[in-house]
Amino acid sequence: MGLKVDLYSLTYDMLDDCVDLFIDTFSKEPWNDVYESRKQVVDFFENHMNNNYFMGYVLKIGDELVGLSLGAKKPYLKGMEYFIDQFCVSEKFQGQGAGSKFLELIESDIKKQGINTIVLTTTKGFPSEKFYIKNGFKTSSNAILLAK
Repeated sequence: MGLKVDLYSLTYDMLDDCVDLFIDTFSKEPWNDVYESRKQVVDFFENHMNNNYFMGYVLKIGDELVGLSLGAKKPYLKGMEYFIDQFCVSEKFQGQGAGSKFLELIESDIKKQGINTIVLTTTKGFPSEKFYIKNGFKTSSNAILLAK
C-alpha cells in the first residue's frame, strides 16, 4: 500500500466517526446488518470501551478514518491474546491493502505489549474469511463456535 497510514488507539473523541464507519460498512453487502437506531450502535461501542480489557484501534490515512478494530485483551493459558470482535475497513479502501496493513500494524503494536496471539471469528464463506486466511490466520480444527 503506497499511502501513508497511521495506527491509533481508539478513544472516545473518535466515537462518532467510528460509529459512522461501522454502520456504513456493515449495513452493506455481504452483511446487510440493520440497526434499530444510531444510539444502538453508540451503546455497543461504549459497552466495549467501558470494558477494562478493551483494546480498540483505528487506521487513518491523513485525517480520514479508514479502518476500525474493536476487541479485548484476554487472558489465556500462555499469557494474553487480542480477541477482535469487530474489524472493518472503509469500502473506499477495500482491496487496496489497507486492511492487511491495518492487521500488520495491530500485530506489531500488541507484540510490544507482550501479546502474541490474535483470535477472531468471521462468517464462513464471506469475503472476510478469504481476507483473514490471506493474512496468515488459520482455521482451528479443534474449535467450534456455539451459541444459545
